[in-house]
Amino acid sequence: MASVPCLVSLSLCLLVLSHACSAQHGWTRVRGEQRRGEGYSLDECQFSRLSAREPDRRLTSEAGVTDVWDENDDQFRCAGAAALRHTIEERGLLLPAYTNAPKLVYVDQGQGYHGAAIPGCAETFQSQEESQQQQDPRQGFRDQHQKIRKVREGDVIALPAGVADWFYNDAQTPLVLVQIMDTSNPANQLDNNFRKFFLAGNPQQQIQGQRGQFSGQGFQRGESHSGGQEQRSGNIFQGFDEQFLAEAFNVDTDLARRMKNENDNRGVIVRVEDRLQFLTPEFSEEERSEYQRGRPANGVEETFCSARLKQNINDPSRADVYNPRAGRITSVNSHNLPILRSLRLSAQKGHLYQNAIMAPHWNINAHSICYFTRGTGRVQIVDENGRSVFDGEVREGQILTAPHNFAVVKRAGGEGLEWVAFKTNDQAKISQLAGRVSSMRAFPEEVIANSFQVSREEARRLKFNRDEVTLFSPGSRSQYRA
Repeated sequence: MASVPCLVSLSLCLLVLSHACSAQHGWTRVRGEQRRGEGYSLDECQFSRLSAREPDRRLTSEAGVTDVWDENDDQFRCAGAAALRHTIEERGLLLPAYTNAPKLVYVDQGQGYHGAAIPGCAETFQSQEESQQQQDPRQGFRDQHQKIRKVREGDVIALPAGVADWFYNDAQTPLVLVQIMDTSNPANQLDNNFRKFFLAGNPQQQIQGQRGQFSGQGFQRGESHSGGQEQRSGNIFQGFDEQFLAEAFNVDTDLARRMKNENDNRGVIVRVEDRLQFLTPEFSEEERSEYQRGRPANGVEETFCSARLKQNINDPSRADVYNPRAGRITSVNSHNLPILRSLRLSAQKGHLYQNAIMAPHWNINAHSICYFTRGTGRVQIVDENGRSVFDGEVREGQILTAPHNFAVVKRAGGEGLEWVAFKTNDQAKISQLAGRVSSMRAFPEEVIANSFQVSREEARRLKFNRDEVTLFSPGSRSQYRA
């Protein structure tokens, strides 16, 4: 009889090991049955009709606005993702907050500063005591904080779940940040609802639908597809007793009370009265040149605390695919930004010239959540039954999700088309249907001829007439000659 418990224990161990291995390799299961959210299964993910979505809500703050996409839309719910966009005005500070899911932030416009409080890491930026004494009445006071990063248009910033961060716009032009949160990631130990925890401010109105919640002051009523409700919310210190806070921070209760920001109506993006002052090292000419090319100054990854959190994907010289007649593709993944390995996310910037085409393809191991940044174009997406689930125009400011394994083709309009695709795998891959490195090229002529009931000559044309890779110039064909 003693062998029965042993067999049960062995079976449980093998089951746990199996799930651990599947999670380690980033299989789709992690994004499916067990991480899809309570009361929601993969069987309900029927992508019968997709749509290019614009934001559903706008939250207005003192120094900017936050646009929010509805999580209840099938393409976000099934992909296990949430999306929002912050527009920060000059001297605007996006208040410190952390989320329950890892996120990628794309700087769509502008420049500014970004700070992240990595748990357990030292405050390596320290002011010199001598210079501080001349400016601060408290003799000998020295400020110190963790690293602050300069960000600019085209940067992709990677943040693990639970890491508090903030943004500041020091320029005269708006700083626009597009964020995708991966709520189905194993790092999210809660349900699949997106949650943002503010460390400061008083986000007075909380818009809560069937899943997910977004906070912000000054919600402007308009059409909403989630049936959300408004209710009070605030920063996390509002829930603590003032005496506890005073004792924890070793301050008086009046200062502890002010931490709650209960009468603060500025929203989540506040305006700094004077220029925000913090410690940043001066660039040498060589370092400035490296920064402008989007590369780290020393190229060394030393520790988790000093790991790079950003990579620029707008620089044409960093393109992974380039066709002078069609456009370019630039990717950031765990090869060139190692922190993405732990986040299991990656991103790709696409730029199609006028009327150019991105080869029809499917995403082998990821969902692809596309935010269109410039221009217009036409996109088609086809499911496993050969049905078109999307065939329409896309334009700047819209989001469209290409589900895992669904076939996709993009064509730019007269102004060209640009987008950034957030992908739910740190080594996202595609398989092309046409072109030089396509599946069609890999098949023998006889297989193609018999599959489509065409002649061998027609099979050769299908196989060899397009000789470009990934990006196709408009109307060009490289005729195959036997």
